[in-house]
Amino acid sequence: MNPQTLRELLAQLAAGQVTIDAVMRRLETLPFEQLDFACLDHHRTLRCGFPEVIFGEGKTPEQVETLFAKLAATGGNVLATRVSPEAAQRVQQRSPGAVHHELARTLTLQQDATPPASGLIGIVCAGSSDLPVAEEARVTAEIMGNQTRTMYDVGVAGLHRLLARSEDLRAANVLVVVAGMEGALPSVVGGLVRVPVIAVPTSVGYGASFHGLAALLAMLNSCAAGVSVVNIDNGFGAGYQAALINRLAQEPARTDNAP
Repeated sequence: MNPQTLRELLAQLAAGQVTIDAVMRRLETLPFEQLDFACLDHHRTLRCGFPEVIFGEGKTPEQVETLFAKLAATGGNVLATRVSPEAAQRVQQRSPGAVHHELARTLTLQQDATPPASGLIGIVCAGSSDLPVAEEARVTAEIMGNQTRTMYDVGVAGLHRLLARSEDLRAANVLVVVAGMEGALPSVVGGLVRVPVIAVPTSVGYGASFHGLAALLAMLNSCAAGVSVVNIDNGFGAGYQAALINRLAQEPARTDNAP
């Protein structure tokens, strides 16, 4: 249950439009729901501002379908990552509004009609081989209520391609920069902007890239200030972090820790 739905429910109770028993039935699974194979956290939206996200890898299509349907029933947006085509098909049969982003390997269901935040998240991608990870970041940021602008195939092997997008880089509140091989792109971008840069190493590269380890170590040793790093191929983590930063950039200063 998202905060707005909870507020509306409490307002209906205060106005005498619903009974206490009806409210109790709505809230009985609010903290979490125990399933045979999972313990689904329904309270996460109230704590963190976005529902629990389904990590599809390692789960059966039936399990992904069940979790997706349970989250969809709360009325909020739903995101599942690393989803197999078989799982996506099952989910879409049960939830026709779900969208399968094949390149990003994600499933989304948009149910929250709140307009997207005005701030911009930039998604920068070194090469077309890195697109699945970049798209995972983009889809994550967008389902969390953000506008994105993509700058793809602008790696350091052709630096003029990146410099041609300087205006787009400077328009963003936060940048997600995805790169494999030697992982140099985040350092270059970090030296061009004054906003946070979230570096995402990918497993793209030849033998000595060690499945993304070379890019990860290069990004962790970036000479540019303001660059943070997530795990190899973790587009979701970068998109989520960028969404939180963009939200904070637009919210007034807070004096308490209330959700």
